[in-house]
Amino acid sequence: MTGGVERRLFQEFSPGYYGICTVGGMLSAGTTHLAITPLDVLKVNMQVNPIKYNGISSGLSTLWREQGPSSLWRGWSGKFFGYGIQGGCKFGLYEYFKKLYSDVLVDRNRSFIFFLSSASAQVFADVALCPFEAVKVRVQTQPKFAKGLVDGFPKLYRAEGLMGRKEDCSRAQQLGVTCLAGYAAGTVGTVISNPADNIVSCLYNKQAENVMQAVKKIGLANLFTRSLPVRIAIVGPVVTLQWFFYDTIKVFCGL
Repeated sequence: MTGGVERRLFQEFSPGYYGICTVGGMLSAGTTHLAITPLDVLKVNMQVNPIKYNGISSGLSTLWREQGPSSLWRGWSGKFFGYGIQGGCKFGLYEYFKKLYSDVLVDRNRSFIFFLSSASAQVFADVALCPFEAVKVRVQTQPKFAKGLVDGFPKLYRAEGLMGRKEDCSRAQQLGVTCLAGYAAGTVGTVISNPADNIVSCLYNKQAENVMQAVKKIGLANLFTRSLPVRIAIVGPVVTLQWFFYDTIKVFCGL
């Protein structure tokens, strides 16, 4: 404190600020998930073998007795690094999207902006987590598969390639890919359609008599850049939610 004013290490929304938020998110998420690794190991084994692991105390005792105390920490590297990266993306990108959406959606309710920022960041965070989670689950449920990330990643890549098989993904992972694809598709579609959207607005507002006049009035560069950030902010999430709801119905209907 100097003169009653708190001194900040970095200015808000500066690169350093985003970096601190990202590192803070990595540490907070990585360490908290690392701490619950034994329960996570038990959870995964209860999911794949509910008869053998049918309770918390009995399940932990079975793991300890049959596979030793180290088995309770199997997959710790996937938990720490995977959720560390997820937390970094989640918190760091949340701050980035919050600034972005606040600038382009100036008249919108702040709660809506915060929700939109969180949802946008979570999509990227969960996608970043997926490969770590894929290795972690196999390490925890298949003791002979690998010891951790170092030998698990190459083995998984050799077996399934970069993307793996959709049938091996959980519902949440499938919907996570849907959200990312929807957001990317909405963004790409927005960029491509931006010139036409600007022309339509110009014509509808009687600022030009025809398309050629509209192009001349707006300018070639402005056709692609004018209103683009706000359109991406709106169209991307809208398309994402449309595909999310659509694929949620399909997933839960077994399609």
